[in-house]
Amino acid sequence: MARSAAEADTRRGETALAHAGAGFAAIIALPFGPFGIRTADARLSELVFLPPGTPLRAPVDALARGAAEALLAWVDDPARRFTLPLADSGTPFQRRVWAAISAIPPGRTETYGELARALGSAARAVGQACGANPFPLVVPCHRVTAATGIGGFANARDGWLLEAKRWLLAHEARR
Repeated sequence: MARSAAEADTRRGETALAHAGAGFAAIIALPFGPFGIRTADARLSELVFLPPGTPLRAPVDALARGAAEALLAWVDDPARRFTLPLADSGTPFQRRVWAAISAIPPGRTETYGELARALGSAARAVGQACGANPFPLVVPCHRVTAATGIGGFANARDGWLLEAKRWLLAHEARR
């Protein structure tokens, strides 16, 4: 029996909530909800949107504290550039997509199709690379939308993740 995207989003949120705190060097409160910071080998290994109600966790080390401060400063000024040490990740194609996403200025959007044309690829492949982005906000995949609307976000089509995308786009547009 097929499940709706909302049910999948709810399950994903419940799973994340059940494991909240596990492996996170910090969980901070951002205006759109809790946000997890993972570190490994003196680099950020992952940034994660967490479901509402996830307990916060103070940074456990200087790297997590610096990342938390940078993320909070970005909320104050979305034009602020990040200078965080990111772990190497992704395929060569994903890294090309993430570089293209990183070039989209705050307050602007591009569609999956526009990025695909610029990269000589397909919109679905760009969407998959967006969903695999381990560093949201630093690599602002929320700035990528569907041709007919907001599109999905972090592999979700509705629910709290899409609400986070709406908040991010509105926040950047106000600046």
